[in-house]
Amino acid sequence: MAGGAGFIGSNLIRALLSKGMIVDCVDDLTTGRQSNIAEFRRNPAFRFIKLDVANAQGCSRLLRRHYSQVYHLACPTGVPNIEILGEEMLLSSSTGTYNLLKVARRSGAQFLFTSTAEAYGDPEIFPQAESYAGNVDPVGPRSAYEEAKRFGEAMTRYYGRKHGLDVRIVRIFNTYGPGMSPNDQRVIPQMIGNLINGEPVPIYGDGSQTRTFLHVNDLVAGLQTVMERGTNGEVYNIGGSKQITIKALFDAVKKATGLSGTAAFQDHFISDHRGRWPDTSKVEKLGWRQKISLDQGLREIHAEFLSTMELRRRVEKGVVASLGKSRNQSTLARP
Repeated sequence: MAGGAGFIGSNLIRALLSKGMIVDCVDDLTTGRQSNIAEFRRNPAFRFIKLDVANAQGCSRLLRRHYSQVYHLACPTGVPNIEILGEEMLLSSSTGTYNLLKVARRSGAQFLFTSTAEAYGDPEIFPQAESYAGNVDPVGPRSAYEEAKRFGEAMTRYYGRKHGLDVRIVRIFNTYGPGMSPNDQRVIPQMIGNLINGEPVPIYGDGSQTRTFLHVNDLVAGLQTVMERGTNGEVYNIGGSKQITIKALFDAVKKATGLSGTAAFQDHFISDHRGRWPDTSKVEKLGWRQKISLDQGLREIHAEFLSTMELRRRVEKGVVASLGKSRNQSTLARP
């Protein structure tokens, strides 16, 4: 699996290992985290390979292994990262996709490319079905991510047809859940993290833009469903079923967590999209359903953030106390 040290990838690895599969996790740790995969390190069925999928020479190491499935999740995500990591997004979804398709072809493996709702751009049709071509500005401020994923889709589909490879594409809509960092700048972790810290929550524009949200466990189930039951060459949306405005999401977060706080309305730092809403009827025909409610998922991630932040505070206190003790000992030792 490429991108396995990321938020979604690490959750998918956990599910695959629980089914008795052997997993090679490939990640260059640009946005992936070692802490996400620490629990798998002692599992003999798991192996971590630090590797940039856009590096052809590095990927040649993977050609020596035999795989039955290749999941390509390797790409920096998050709108705030577009300005910072746009080049990495473009390369991982273009050259990286090509390199991993060659790996899949060498093994005769099934290949799944994870695309994004951003492939639809600023949609003019609701809900968005897989047949919708989208409304994308190829040189707009979000194009490094949007066009990277659209190119990755084209490469996957073309390579599959040309070489008779079993490929499928999943367009992922907003996802949240365990494994996200409290410092993540995506909307749900940002809201919860700021509220815990007593800081105003930024809401861009007037907050009337809509999104849908899906718990990562439901997404992981969807990715496996598409890999195992999906049709060769097809595209599948996977996302939440209910639209919610960002203003309403802020209220839902406060209600689910019991936290209080204020919103700070401000201009968006990048061109924003008015809404996203996936038509998931295609993946539902494979037997997939969204199971975890937004309220339940928000309570879960809130509890995890509290635990993570408390652990961090304890570690920081321990380091400070240790440094203080070290300084005292040093002073006493002076002549």
